[in-house]
Amino acid sequence: MRAIMVMFDSLNRHMLPPYGCDWIHAPNFDRLAKRTVTFDNSYICSMPCMPARRDLHTGRPNFLHRAWGPLEPFDDSVPRLLRQNGASSHLISDHYHYWEDGGATYHTQYETWQFCRGQEGDPWMGQVAPVPPETPYGQNASTTAMVAQDRINRQFMRSEGGQPQTRTFAAGLDFLRRNGGDDNWFLQIETFDPHEPFFTQRHYQDLYPELIGDRALGLMDWPRYGPVEEPPEIVRQCRGHYAALLSMCDARLGDILDEMDRQQLWEDTMLVVWTDHGFLLGEHNLWAKGQMPWYREQANTPFFVWDPRCGISGERRASLVQPSIDLGPTLLDFFGMETTADMLGRPLAATVASDAAVREAGLFGSHGGQVNVTDGRYVYMRAAADESNGPLYNYTLMPTHMRGSFPPDEIATAEQVEPFSFTKGCRPLRTVVDRPSPQHEYGTLLFDQETDPQQQEPLQEPVVETRMVGHLRDLMQECDAPEEQYRRLGL
Repeated sequence: MRAIMVMFDSLNRHMLPPYGCDWIHAPNFDRLAKRTVTFDNSYICSMPCMPARRDLHTGRPNFLHRAWGPLEPFDDSVPRLLRQNGASSHLISDHYHYWEDGGATYHTQYETWQFCRGQEGDPWMGQVAPVPPETPYGQNASTTAMVAQDRINRQFMRSEGGQPQTRTFAAGLDFLRRNGGDDNWFLQIETFDPHEPFFTQRHYQDLYPELIGDRALGLMDWPRYGPVEEPPEIVRQCRGHYAALLSMCDARLGDILDEMDRQQLWEDTMLVVWTDHGFLLGEHNLWAKGQMPWYREQANTPFFVWDPRCGISGERRASLVQPSIDLGPTLLDFFGMETTADMLGRPLAATVASDAAVREAGLFGSHGGQVNVTDGRYVYMRAAADESNGPLYNYTLMPTHMRGSFPPDEIATAEQVEPFSFTKGCRPLRTVVDRPSPQHEYGTLLFDQETDPQQQEPLQEPVVETRMVGHLRDLMQECDAPEEQYRRLGL
């Protein structure tokens, strides 16, 4: 058996042709939908980047117990389980967070890995003299080290072939050409794109002249996180740059589909295409993610699966799935392995084949923010019960934030507490989280996505809310959520 996972970051479902968008140039996503099963009720789980990848490895939600961080010593890892059971696992990625302190335990779970450098503010090319800013707009005008490094990195990407996404997919094609005739392997091709900054070559931008418009306005391809404060023409330009990068992603996806055609890999090779979350480009008058509720544009994600065991293509599925926790069990099942006792995701073979349901409701959110639940129609966003947004703790044996270890004062007050059901007898450290989530100010929200698909009118429906609170409690109990999370949410 063989499996290919193509993973994008910040890929918007509502801007893809298979999900109804009629202005984006993305013919290969249409082609993909004709060769796979397309899921309509696919939802995120733990957010953002590395929490979603911890879900992928462990097959369970983790956002109730800690924020961004590495895999823990007690965590199961699907790529590790695959290689331990005779299936080679190989990661190719330009997602540089894997190689920071807060993600450095992920890539080593694979048998082999490759890193293509240069995305965002990856500390890649050394240059002492700064590069002048190109624009008065948006985060690109910032003097932060990340933006300054991005300006340096772009000098070494004057052609499409020099961009990290292109190099990542080229390495994936090389793997397929060298290993396509062999058996028992899993290949994960993961690109940071279309995550911001939305950097592309001119020929992709020229696909959207009505949006990008007059370049004399300056370059706006890297929005701030938060409210939209820019004039409409700059918002349009930013959406145009995102669209251009999405079209580049589409072209690289086409390269993989071409290679599968050439080698006839469809006969016995699984293909999964998915993303961790979407991205706001002015919807709800907001940019980006994390600072606001996980609205549908971010939470209801594109998801495509080809499973050669059933051979079904060109169909859609309505069942509620959560790829970040379901894909690990699905891969184990595909390679003839059992899920572990700690995994809460479900194998999706029957769902791909016949739309068999795997869950009644799904939990999602980010540490310290609203805790959300959906049944596929309603979305319930439960906020903290008071302004303190507490009590709130991190539980970890890997005291590391995104780009560095916990500072001594954070560790000095840590306590070792009793094990959770999934920590395999290990007693984790508990540290206080002393910063409120910006999501808190939005309060508790309930939406009916059937009657209000853009989530513009929160409901006041006590009967529905009571039912959704029941789902929320059940799923928190299944996750063995810390007791204080119930108190924080007023449950």
